[in-house]
Amino acid sequence: MLRDVTAVRYVTPLTAGGSVPGVVEADDLGTYVVKFTGSAQGHKALVAEIIVGELARALGLRFPELVLVHFDPAVGGHEPHQEVQDLLRASAGLNLGMDYLPGAKDFTPEVARTFPVDPLEAGKVVWLDALTVNVDRTVHSSNLMVWPTLGVAPPRLWLIDHGAALVFHHRWDASAPEKAYDFRNHALGGHGPDTRAADAELAPRVTGELLRSVLAQVPDAWLAEEPGFTGPDAVREAYAAYLLARVRASAAWLPTDFPSREQLAAEDADRAERTQRGRPDWLKRVPDLHGKPAAEQDWSVHLG
Repeated sequence: MLRDVTAVRYVTPLTAGGSVPGVVEADDLGTYVVKFTGSAQGHKALVAEIIVGELARALGLRFPELVLVHFDPAVGGHEPHQEVQDLLRASAGLNLGMDYLPGAKDFTPEVARTFPVDPLEAGKVVWLDALTVNVDRTVHSSNLMVWPTLGVAPPRLWLIDHGAALVFHHRWDASAPEKAYDFRNHALGGHGPDTRAADAELAPRVTGELLRSVLAQVPDAWLAEEPGFTGPDAVREAYAAYLLARVRASAAWLPTDFPSREQLAAEDADRAERTQRGRPDWLKRVPDLHGKPAAEQDWSVHLG
C-alpha cells in the first residue's frame, strides 16, 4: 500500500504542468512533487497516476515512489500567486505525491538524439502506454526523465505523469478494449521499440491478481463518486476487467510501425510550412510556437 505522509513545507509550484503540481517537503524528511485534488483534472487524473505508475513498477519499469500526502493549505500560506492559493485551499486533505528526483532532466528531443535507449526497454514503455491508452508521451511532451545526471550510476529513463492515461474511464461505455491508438509520435518511437518482445514478456504478467493488488492502492474516496457503480470495489473490478480484456486483445492494438526521426522531422517541417502558407502576411512575421518542444527543465532549480 502507498505510504501516508504529511506536508510540512510548501516549496514552490511547478507552473510547467497544466495541473500546477507543487514541490512539498513532508514529515518523513522526503521531498515530493504533489498533484492536488483541487486541480481541474480532478480525482481521475490521480487514479490514473496510481494505476499506471504502480503497474509500471510491477512490470520492472523505473517509476518514482508514490505517497499519499495529507495537506493543510496553511502550509502554503506564503505562496504569493492567487490562483495557486485557490488550488491549495481546494486541496485540503489527501493528495498524491511523487518522489522528487533532484537534478533529473526532461527527455527532450535534443536529449533523445544522444541518449541510448535499449529497444526492449523502449518497447516496454510503448507497450505499457498502449495498454493503458496513455495519450501523453509524445516527442513534444515525453513525460520521461533522465536521472541521475550526476553520481556513480549511469543515467536511466524514469517514467512520470500518467494522469492523461486510462481515457476509457471518462466514458466507460464508449471504449472497446481492442481499439488501436496512433503512437506514431511516441517519445521513444525513434529508438526502435521492440514491442513484440515486450508483449511476449509483459502480457502474461498482467493478471487479475496483479491488477487487483495495484487497484487496492487507490483510496476509496477517489473512487466513491464514480457514477453508475455501487461503490469503490465495483469501480476497481471495472478497471481490472477492462485492462484484462485489453491485454488479451494486444494483437489488435500492438504498435509496431514507427517513423524514423528523420521522417518525423520532415513531417513537422511540412506542417510548419503549410501553416505558414495559410497565414496572412502580417501574421507570417509572428513566430509559430505551436508544436515546438518545451525547454529542458531541471527539477533541481525549483528548490533554489
